[in-house]
Amino acid sequence: MTVKGRHSVGGAKIKTVEEIHAMREACRMAATVLREASAMVVPGLTTAALDVAVGELIRGHGGVSAFLGYREFPAQCCLSVNEGVVHGIGNGRRLQFGDLLKLDIGVRYRGFIGDVAMSVAVGGCSPVAQKLMDATTQALYLGISSVRPGNRVSDISRAIQRHVELNRFSVVREFVGHGVGRSLHEEPQVPNFVDKRSNERLIPGMTIAIEPMVNAGEAQVEILQDGWTVVTRDRQLSAHFEHTVLVTEGEPEILTRDGLPPLY
Repeated sequence: MTVKGRHSVGGAKIKTVEEIHAMREACRMAATVLREASAMVVPGLTTAALDVAVGELIRGHGGVSAFLGYREFPAQCCLSVNEGVVHGIGNGRRLQFGDLLKLDIGVRYRGFIGDVAMSVAVGGCSPVAQKLMDATTQALYLGISSVRPGNRVSDISRAIQRHVELNRFSVVREFVGHGVGRSLHEEPQVPNFVDKRSNERLIPGMTIAIEPMVNAGEAQVEILQDGWTVVTRDRQLSAHFEHTVLVTEGEPEILTRDGLPPLY
């Protein structure tokens, strides 16, 4: 789940060895649930039924949804279709062949949270949708490759923004990545575009959710009347991918990688 706003005030929580171990467990569970839920996505399935299934999967693995009840969010996970960017709520909508579903999972386990998301083509998709998903996935990994001790948040942001715009897509500004740990949203905020206000230095022990939200058309978004669902203003497609990442003394560790489909 993303956080709204672009101003980082510092105060990132540095995890201990024991806390990092707990984070690995929560993130591994979130990744497993995402893999299992994505395998259920077929034409004809309602997003409400998928939301119920996600809740059952999370509980079956011994966790609880980190999203349900968070700031009164009413669902087990975020399910956003086509022009939906993030924070969509499962309902009676039936998925159709060619839809682009964004599936965002947050799991709380033993006091820590794993946060992970991917975009899923329902049965198949258009060339534009595939290019959008590919560019967003590539931008995510370019951002992750910038996670090095001594680098800054802006290095992540710059790598993502540059790749997205080279592919002639747009980065959402109103919602950004974030630190994650005992709380779903911790400092620092991690924009997918360069913002001088979010430029904290990366320190080993930080755990951050990097999550490019990329639109096929213009960058602007709006929130629907339910107060949660974010959609593109021009109603063109949007894609969203996310990993929780640990800053180490060397290579970044993707905590939510385990068990995910080949698309990751």
